Amino acid sequence: MILFDLKCSQGHRFEGWFRNGAAYEAQAASHAITCPICGDARVEKAPMAPAIAKGGRSRDRDAPPPTAVADTPVPAVAAPVPMPDAVKEAQAEILRHLRDLRSQVEKNADYVGDRFAEEARKIHYGEVESRAIYGETSPEQAEALREEGVPVAAIPWLPVEN
Repeated sequence: MILFDLKCSQGHRFEGWFRNGAAYEAQAASHAITCPICGDARVEKAPMAPAIAKGGRSRDRDAPPPTAVADTPVPAVAAPVPMPDAVKEAQAEILRHLRDLRSQVEKNADYVGDRFAEEARKIHYGEVESRAIYGETSPEQAEALREEGVPVAAIPWLPVEN
């Protein structure tokens, strides 16, 4: 069995197990693999980190080979469960609100990149003029800011093209 990271044309990533590389190729060519999130059948392999085997002990080398896998096709993922229209509409509405939120933040705040924690502290302690900012910080840095009383919030940040 082999595990591939897969990606649909909408950018959703998921995993699929296959008997071998040829089984993946055959299922992909027949559009038998579908995205479990959106049902898209335009699926391709996504870049993935290689699995590196650790040095084994001698008893590992003497172990019997794994059991052979049957020649029957192995489905990559279960067929997606159709979502009710109300759920799809609610998801679309949430995505619209998140896109609007991103747009408002980008229009009304200064992007400070990875200097967010430093700039937020300067503003909080009055070292620089108060202004709206956004940027990146680690979860640990955000928690340290909260402990200091600096108001921060994490925003789900959708990609522009999503």
